[in-house]
Amino acid sequence: MATFPTITHHIDIKNKMNAKPQVTPIDRPKLALPNGADKLLLHSCCAPCSGEVMEALLASDIDYTIYFYNPNIHPLKEYEIRKEENIRFAEKHGVPFIDADYDVDNWFERAKGMEYEPERGIRCTMCFDMRFERTALYAHEHGFKVISSSLGISRWKNMAQINDCGHRAAARYPDMVYWDFNWRKGGGSARMIEISKREHFYQQEYCGCAYSLRDTNAWRREKGREPIKIGVKYYGDDDDE
Repeated sequence: MATFPTITHHIDIKNKMNAKPQVTPIDRPKLALPNGADKLLLHSCCAPCSGEVMEALLASDIDYTIYFYNPNIHPLKEYEIRKEENIRFAEKHGVPFIDADYDVDNWFERAKGMEYEPERGIRCTMCFDMRFERTALYAHEHGFKVISSSLGISRWKNMAQINDCGHRAAARYPDMVYWDFNWRKGGGSARMIEISKREHFYQQEYCGCAYSLRDTNAWRREKGREPIKIGVKYYGDDDDE
């Protein structure tokens, strides 16, 4: 079994919900959790990716909790911005939010020897494994039988790779499953952008880790573009999204 420290902070925001928040005005199909489960632990990587997933779950009256565990995100300033954006959206909808620890040293230790692997390669598999193993451990310790993630909605990610890591993590525990619902289908990817613009979410310009930042900036230099500026760009600020 996983040998992680279990430092987490439960942010109880159900009591902070304001007036009924705005949601995307569409008719959605009624979703149901696998195996008749009564609640879901949703690993979230960021607000833009989780916005559409959260609204879909809310529309189906699914009881769920956000689990934010992303020690890959670098630097700390970027991590804090992404986390606070996610908390802000969860708070609007009264969704419980688990803020797990930022054990970035552990992540870098695991990434040794993979520093120059390409995006979607074995370093990303390691990263997904690490995050889902911790998600599954928390789920096991707190009575969740189903876990899932917002990671798969991004068209920049390999959904099969993500699902494989999710299933592998859930298989460590009896009666736990990873819900590999395709959040992209039915216009989900497009709504992800629409919600991000409506909510004026922070727009991250690289996947998250130090090596992604390095490689993205190298590509930008080749194209004569300025390097990424942390904490500057937000969805809806311009028309070239």
